Amino acid sequence: MKLYIKYMVSRRCKMAVHQELERLGIRNAVVDLGLIEILDGITAEQRLELKANLLKTGLELLDDKKSILIEKIKNAVTEMIHHAESLQKENFSDYISRKLGYDYTYLANTFSEVKGITLQQFIIINKIEKVKELLLYDELNLTEISYKLNYSSVAHLSTQFKKITGLSPSFYKQLKHKRLNNLEDL
Repeated sequence: MKLYIKYMVSRRCKMAVHQELERLGIRNAVVDLGLIEILDGITAEQRLELKANLLKTGLELLDDKKSILIEKIKNAVTEMIHHAESLQKENFSDYISRKLGYDYTYLANTFSEVKGITLQQFIIINKIEKVKELLLYDELNLTEISYKLNYSSVAHLSTQFKKITGLSPSFYKQLKHKRLNNLEDL
């Protein structure tokens, strides 16, 4: 039996779900981002209690098919951008379509209908969040970041970054350094 969970995007979330499953006596379960696969089955009471307890931790057990599909799309994007060591050279559309087993146009239309933004916009927002994270860690320069995230050029990355954040990547990085210096002065 597969159960889908909304907002489950980190290892910490996976650990919380594991703990909740153990607390409920559900032992034979595989937990992945946005998904629990229960091998032995689950009672209706256990499912209700799991749903209620997950809500307390900010996670939501999904019931309707569109919500489940949207969560699968979001998890595929998150996995590809935030959890892969480096992005594959494969198009996002091909990757998502292959991973979920649906035509990309169907996925994109469903995503837009439910979320109110295009799937492409969601991907760009996530890529910019990853750029911000990499800029803050200060391990890679902008050229390396643009290569790592499959941007065609540093200029393309910078344009998208400014469009989403209102700041240039270099100014964003300067703000980080200013904040650190201000903290040291305290």
